[in-house]
Amino acid sequence: MRSKTAATFQSTFSMGLVNMCVYLGLLFLVGQCLAQNALNDKNTLLYLMDRPLEPLFYAKGANKEVLFQVPSEYLSDQYRPFASDLENRFGAQSEPGATAVNIPSMSLPDLSLPKRLRRDELFSTFVPLHRKMAERLVEVFLGMRSLSDFITAAALTRDSINPGLWTFAMSIAMLHRNDTQNVDLPPVSALLPEKFFDRAVFTRARQDINILEGGERIPIEIPRDYTATDVEIEHRVAYFREDMGINLHHWTWHLVYPFGGPLSIVNKDRRGELWYYQHQQIIARYDFERLCNRLGRVKPFNNFRDVLEEGYFPKLDSLVASRVWPPRFENTKLRDVNRAEQELVFTIQDLERWRDRIYEAIHENRARNTRGENVDLSGPNGIDILGNIIESSSLSINTNLYGNLHNLGHFAISIVHDPDHRHLETFGVMGDLATAMRDPAFYRFHKFIDDMFQDYKATQPRYTVQELGFEGVNVRGVEVLSNGGRMNEFNTFWEQSDVELSRGLDIAPRGPLFARITHLQHAPFMYRIQVENTGQQRMGTVRIFMAPKFDERGVPYVLRQQRILFIEMDKFQTMLRRGSNTIERRSTESSITIPYERTFRRLDATKQTPDDQQFNYCGCGWPQHLLVPKGSSEGFPVELFVMVTNYADDRVDQPEPAGCRAGHSYCGLFNRRYPDRKPMGFPFDRNPRQGAETLRQFLTPNMFVADMTIRFSDRTQVRNGTARIQTTNRRGSNVG
Repeated sequence: MRSKTAATFQSTFSMGLVNMCVYLGLLFLVGQCLAQNALNDKNTLLYLMDRPLEPLFYAKGANKEVLFQVPSEYLSDQYRPFASDLENRFGAQSEPGATAVNIPSMSLPDLSLPKRLRRDELFSTFVPLHRKMAERLVEVFLGMRSLSDFITAAALTRDSINPGLWTFAMSIAMLHRNDTQNVDLPPVSALLPEKFFDRAVFTRARQDINILEGGERIPIEIPRDYTATDVEIEHRVAYFREDMGINLHHWTWHLVYPFGGPLSIVNKDRRGELWYYQHQQIIARYDFERLCNRLGRVKPFNNFRDVLEEGYFPKLDSLVASRVWPPRFENTKLRDVNRAEQELVFTIQDLERWRDRIYEAIHENRARNTRGENVDLSGPNGIDILGNIIESSSLSINTNLYGNLHNLGHFAISIVHDPDHRHLETFGVMGDLATAMRDPAFYRFHKFIDDMFQDYKATQPRYTVQELGFEGVNVRGVEVLSNGGRMNEFNTFWEQSDVELSRGLDIAPRGPLFARITHLQHAPFMYRIQVENTGQQRMGTVRIFMAPKFDERGVPYVLRQQRILFIEMDKFQTMLRRGSNTIERRSTESSITIPYERTFRRLDATKQTPDDQQFNYCGCGWPQHLLVPKGSSEGFPVELFVMVTNYADDRVDQPEPAGCRAGHSYCGLFNRRYPDRKPMGFPFDRNPRQGAETLRQFLTPNMFVADMTIRFSDRTQVRNGTARIQTTNRRGSNVG
């Protein structure tokens, strides 16, 4: 009996052991399958970008759901000697529920150049050596033949390359690879929050995340006036300069339009002109805000030997370099730059020489290429050629002659406190694409850049009445209906929104962590435009601009001055039926903006909404909350200009893009031609014709101008996280 029981037990135990082995084997195969699938899953890239300052062997994701396992030879120098210990501490057994992603070895192309930048240094695209490093890394990432190879290359390089450089190159590659264009690219504010938030936020974050582990955390509120007080008059417009949305726009635009790298991603349609136009609009908007706050228009910084009166103390703390971003004191002067460790030596005289040569090309309406040939600037492509020359992109026709004016001008200002590195100081905010717009010097320098373009525009023939007109089309009236406001009045106020930081902070334990920021906002509104069409049914392009009516002294503008202050508000196509037409268009449909949710959104690598599945190019555009300038409490007087042009003359023959068109006035359409044949900024991109001294003298029947006001209410509302302003299509609705 005992023998039979023992035999039965042995048999049962053996079968259980077999079943357990089979079960473990299945688990292993499932794990292997999941790991292999991860190498072909685009969302794996989002986990790779999670907490870029934290080593890759830490579990990634909000719930530590992914574990990357990299061959020991690819660990950074500081961790390679401890590979076995790290495997025991952070391997698959440390997070039993996590998916282990085994990254295979790969023979990578030569990356010795980008690896020269230490991980604790700041990266700047304005430094030529750093730019070459980024171009090389982007080239490698774009050159990976498959998605799995790209994921592998990204994982193997992540901890050996400077996090700022790696994040920049990864973002460009993900935007431009065919197999990753519908991945919802995280904004740099989520990955490297050091570029946007006060150093005190990170101290408070470390306290909250430890004390309130697993509990509900109250958002860390950031004061609106944390960099200065109104004793510094420039601080009156700090809400604009330091706005997270516009700094994200500047960073993202340069990801979409990098000024170096493979020609396939640099040489986009009308790239030089678009660089000019979106910066011209930034300066126009800044001047608009200054006038709303009783400040004069920005003065160009065109004499590089003059003092920079404005100081700036950014109050930012670099987590990468473990030091504060340096300030710039008032009344500083640019000096010759000699930064041997960055292989960067240039003089103020170099900047002056390049400036003068560009002005010479503008006034002669021709530039010289590297073969010594004259290149005509008077034709329709002249502005595009000039834009690439001034920006000093890799499309410049002669960098030896025209130099690197824009990029090194940025860097000279950013390093004014330590130009020869004697104090071992890093560059200031003007040296980074994501922080440059915070500094008043950005606008002074770019006003000088824009003046160069305006000199060029002055050489171009003025538009005739025939070129401006649209026969048989008359705009009879324009109204603006603002939610909760009066007719023809825009309403602005302060709003508080939450931004998640946990994805970019390498602090434990995990969990959501929010900063609450205060920004300008406007009430949603709608345009109602009355158009009479005496001809046959046809398509028209509606162009809407806004400008201040009076200058700093309260005197009405003459058009030759006012034209460069016009900000584009919208541009869209609509069908014009014969007879009377009423066209309605909502502010949330603007062609220059991206939706509010694209600036302020919670990021989760494991969950994406249908809207997020649209290609990440949708992140490029002006922030919706800054569509309308601040105005004033008494009502700031503006002129709203509406023009309808013939779509047959504006049309660009190309397939209609699928998905998002957000922000295409400033960002174009991805891998397509710019969707308007007219010069950017038309009809205000050139001096007005003779006799058109005022805006109303400039009007043709297909134009209309209406007096409006922008009324600011000094109140603050917290945005309801469940309330969303929905947008529909990008085409105007005709209800007449």
